[in-house]
Amino acid sequence: MKKLALLLVTGLMFASCSDLLDTEPYDKFTKQNYFTSETNVELFANYFYNTFTGYGSGSGDYYFNTLNDDQASTGITKWSFTSVPGTSGNWNTPYVEIRRANTLIAAVPGVESMSDAAKNNWIGIGRLYRAWQHYKLVRAYGDCYYVDKELDSSDEDILYGPRQPRNDVMDKILEDLDFAVNNITANDGSRTAFNKWVALAMKAEICLYEGCYNKYVAKDATRANKYLTEAKNACQTIMSSGKFSLNADYKGNFDDDDLSGNTEMILYKHYVQGVMGHGTIDYTCGSTQVNGMTKDAFDSYLFLDGKPLATTSMDKSDKGKIVVLDDNSGYGEAPHIDITDVLAKRDPRLSAQVDPILQFPGSGFARYGGSQSTASTGYGVLLFDNVKYAKDNASRQSTNGNYSDAPIFWYAEILLNYAEACAELGSLTDADLNKSINLLRDRVGMPHLTTAVGADPANNMGVSNIIWEVRRERRVEMMYCMNDRYFSLLRWNQLDKLDTQKYPNLSRGAFVGDFKDVEVGKDSEGKPIYLLRNVDYDTDGYINCKNNGAERIYDPKYLLFPIPNDQITLNKQIGQNPGW
Repeated sequence: MKKLALLLVTGLMFASCSDLLDTEPYDKFTKQNYFTSETNVELFANYFYNTFTGYGSGSGDYYFNTLNDDQASTGITKWSFTSVPGTSGNWNTPYVEIRRANTLIAAVPGVESMSDAAKNNWIGIGRLYRAWQHYKLVRAYGDCYYVDKELDSSDEDILYGPRQPRNDVMDKILEDLDFAVNNITANDGSRTAFNKWVALAMKAEICLYEGCYNKYVAKDATRANKYLTEAKNACQTIMSSGKFSLNADYKGNFDDDDLSGNTEMILYKHYVQGVMGHGTIDYTCGSTQVNGMTKDAFDSYLFLDGKPLATTSMDKSDKGKIVVLDDNSGYGEAPHIDITDVLAKRDPRLSAQVDPILQFPGSGFARYGGSQSTASTGYGVLLFDNVKYAKDNASRQSTNGNYSDAPIFWYAEILLNYAEACAELGSLTDADLNKSINLLRDRVGMPHLTTAVGADPANNMGVSNIIWEVRRERRVEMMYCMNDRYFSLLRWNQLDKLDTQKYPNLSRGAFVGDFKDVEVGKDSEGKPIYLLRNVDYDTDGYINCKNNGAERIYDPKYLLFPIPNDQITLNKQIGQNPGW
């Protein structure tokens, strides 16, 4: 509790408002009298960890992001912006955090009690955090401002000048990342603090993004190869360290209240019951409708023979069967649609992510007792829940009482990044697959992937068979995680795949059409009540999420967010992104 209180104090001491020039509050704490020891430096830096949302409640790094082709909300999630906003935290907040990082970087050299190695360690952590915040800006806005100092009124080139080219900013980010990798020495064995391995994981993600963006969006092969190689090398360093290995239980990475002993974690967010909680479990098992998996995502899972829906020789039916159970609605036992047999034919990760009982309005499902849940697509979200929490439903079904730990960077993602970097470089071998993707498949008992993989007629991204399969593996392994699917589609120049008019399976859910005549009871007049009385489904029998025909139409301008109007008012040279 003392550490938590100190973390909050040091985080707020130098907190700033949402523009580039803000300074710390005038209070009894100042940079001069605070940064006097390594202990205080560490306390200040601990705030960086706190800015990773983790599971959150109502929003966060998991589940809540539905602007993708993996999940659907009723009515369809629209684009982040369809018009230019007056202001935006997507622009302001990273600059607040960049100033925080620069405050640390500027203060550390003056702490006389610290050795040069210790100083470089904390400067490295500051530069790592600064790199991460700039990366978020480039990913959202493209051209932006790289800020490597605490600004004052004399810095007119940044305050009132044009944005810097995104490539220049990304090159500065790479310099920060390399400094961090080479100089961070503290907390080597920690999984809840920034260290060298976190720096390498960040570098792998950022460089993979930049490499793919340049290959598919900017069409700069030289730059693409440079960054893809940096990503591959960062992954190799982690993979050859011997410090990390896959956890035997895939689902256990996401539903455990203590990840401290999990060998897969590089960095995770720790929650403490009764002290700091979240609400992700509650949002996937409570009375609020769950944002379920789309038919498009469901159909992407391989069958147990290792083949996709289009070419498998196994039974392709996605039709469930009627079972009778108590849905905890107060009406006793009633018919429900059970898809256990459907799930049993697919990659076991699907069974870890989706409930075996379909849930929709009029046919809710109480997974482990407690509240009755419904899902927009019929497919309930199982990944984050654990039967052991059902013993304490007051905490489980609370918007801030959940206490399972949240992965931030973990080894499976490194293996995926490595395989993708190799594939994009054109150098992927079966040996590479055996030390990356096939380890993920071994964990869940799926057949190995080889570079000689056959074609999938569903490949609509215009890439080679092996790149298509590497991307599929990423999708199923990272389902509901970190909004990874949206940013992957962005760097692959495939955001048009989120257009519901062109890809109708994005707004479709589970198959229910054959069960329209199933009765669940009688009304007060003795007339039958039907199972599908309250659910909208299309002529093919699949649940429809469009809600009165709503569509999400793609426009190329959505590759970048619009610069907020307040920033254009403050700086006439900032410019606006294309199409806005």
